[in-house]
Amino acid sequence: MLNELIKKCEKELTKEDVLLIKKAYDYALEHPKDKKRLNGEDYITHPLNVALILTDLHIDVASICATILHETINHGGATKEELESIFGSDIASLVLSISKMNKLELMDDSNAASLNLRKVLVGLAKDVRVLFIKLADRLHNLRTGSVLDKETLKRKVEETENVLIPIAHRLGINTWKSEMEDWCLKYEKPDVYQDIESKLALSRQELESNLLEMQDAISDILLEQNISFKIKSRVKSIYSIYHKLNQGKKWNQIYDILALRIIVKNVSDCYLAIGLIHAKYRPIPGRFKDYIAMPKENMYQSLHTGIFGSDNHRYEVQIRTEEMDEIAEKGIASHWSYKEKGTKKIQDMMEQKLELFRNLIETSDNFNNEDFTSQVKNDFLNDFIYVFTPKGDVVELPFNATPIDFAYRIHSKVGDSTVLAIVNDNIVQLNEPLHNNDIVQIKTNASSNPKKEWLKFVKTSHAKNRIKAYFSKQEKENITNKGKNLFQNELRKRKIAFDSILNNENIKYLCNALHVEDLNDIYFAIGSLRYTAAYIINLVMEDKRSANDVLVEKMLRMPKNDKSENKNDLYVNGESNILVHLAKCCKPVLGDEIVGYITKGDGIRVHRKTCENIANLKDRFIDVSWNTLNEELYETDLIIKIENTKNNLLDIISKATIKNVSVYNVRAKKEDFYTVYEITVKVKNKEQLDDFITSLENLNIVSMVKRK
Repeated sequence: MLNELIKKCEKELTKEDVLLIKKAYDYALEHPKDKKRLNGEDYITHPLNVALILTDLHIDVASICATILHETINHGGATKEELESIFGSDIASLVLSISKMNKLELMDDSNAASLNLRKVLVGLAKDVRVLFIKLADRLHNLRTGSVLDKETLKRKVEETENVLIPIAHRLGINTWKSEMEDWCLKYEKPDVYQDIESKLALSRQELESNLLEMQDAISDILLEQNISFKIKSRVKSIYSIYHKLNQGKKWNQIYDILALRIIVKNVSDCYLAIGLIHAKYRPIPGRFKDYIAMPKENMYQSLHTGIFGSDNHRYEVQIRTEEMDEIAEKGIASHWSYKEKGTKKIQDMMEQKLELFRNLIETSDNFNNEDFTSQVKNDFLNDFIYVFTPKGDVVELPFNATPIDFAYRIHSKVGDSTVLAIVNDNIVQLNEPLHNNDIVQIKTNASSNPKKEWLKFVKTSHAKNRIKAYFSKQEKENITNKGKNLFQNELRKRKIAFDSILNNENIKYLCNALHVEDLNDIYFAIGSLRYTAAYIINLVMEDKRSANDVLVEKMLRMPKNDKSENKNDLYVNGESNILVHLAKCCKPVLGDEIVGYITKGDGIRVHRKTCENIANLKDRFIDVSWNTLNEELYETDLIIKIENTKNNLLDIISKATIKNVSVYNVRAKKEDFYTVYEITVKVKNKEQLDDFITSLENLNIVSMVKRK
């Protein structure tokens, strides 16, 4: 099988590549050693079969090696460090990602669990090759699924239908998508599958004979006009027929059971060929589709038509170029096939697809579970529209996207300076939803800036993040300017020359002392009340009073405020205008019993009263209390002990989803008969946290839950 693999991809391989593949094979044979699969085959057979499937994409040698090695961590005891030392960081990273992905399980029929699995899949797929490997891995799992027990097979089918088939569709890998759909139907509804298969079998010989006759007739038409072409024929897939029957259509209303695909050299030949076919055969009304001028959401391009053949059977005819055929079969993965040819159109479209992954990954830390799931659904799994620039370039956007989304997709500077949108020659509101085929023109003004109200209607995460980034930068500039003014006013009050304090030597000293980068950071610290201007000046003049001493002095001099008017998290001695920090060691949440500790040089830290880090301290404490009117979310850590060594991450995430608790980070450690998860969550208050802990304790698999 190894020789078959090398032979299938030998055109793309160098001698060094072949040696690397053989090296990966030898390593995989030993990790695990002498272990058999459920069907009795050697363990290496599955990775090799997955690699053979991947060769259809003409994928790179690193992906082939990673596929051969993809079970060595989970089942062979290998480590990323060992793989990295032998095969390099690229291959090791791919193996680690696919290993993590294969540990995830979808529990029950929960939509929440499905969405969270989608989230993890996308989050892990920083390199899109990981998704290619995962899809090929699942396709081979389905081909050999008959050896699995019913529950395992059911779970894999659900996972494939809910997660992997939509991703294959989104990436445009239609050959794999179609086969996975057929296998899922066969396992999930065997009677329906066999019924359709039987109906096709009864007439298959006749159908194939009709296809060959029609193929010959169309070939003669094209040859007469000296059109260079290839022609293929097929009987529609069982799942596709099931899907149409399930929509209420009758067997004789499925016009594309018989299909012909004609592949020509260029786009002009596509239109010439369809004209010749329509001149010979009567078109079926309403069946002509031009996906060349208007591609589908997964980059698919082709001309479609339905015709009545001379035998009065109905045929679907697809006409496309070789490039379009490659994209139709492999979608985004066709980039590897065409990368040497430098086909700009394919590369540009691929970049649009990959940008969705990048945007999701870049923004994943800024959202809680609910918000991130919404972004995944909107940016990755929902329907898309295709609009045009005035020059005719196609831009892909989520359904209901606005001109502002379009502007940011063109370029961030275009989005920032947008003042007017013209759609189909008409001026429209900037929040007006766009539609398929719209021609969009954006007018800009270099002096214009984003508007906060745009955040209420933009749909793409890229646009939202750019707008938020602008206002974050603007806010930082305002605070920095405020700090500069406070500093200069303090110098004037003391009648100190500016240059005597802020010369190069003193600025360098202050940056080191305050752990900041430059003078602007010092101004920002003053403007945000982290330090006072007096404290900064005193540092230079060798008055070493700590920053928190200055803060406390200021606090004690200030009059008390009415708590009802306050919007800050905490009160210090009843005062709300003092900058404090929640301690990272114990991470208190609203409702915990807390105390403030005046640190040496880093303000006031708020700890839970039970925190071990302050147990032996005797002074520098100060009273702090919660502002119960505040609606912030608070971060804290939990330790969860599971009574088995299986991956139960999604059981925990599902409980969190039900209780509206956001899970931000998960770390797992295996013990003899346990798995210990350390998770970081965000909650509104202690009451919500306690409720979540109770729900976890009620799981049969959980033996202990506690705050860290």
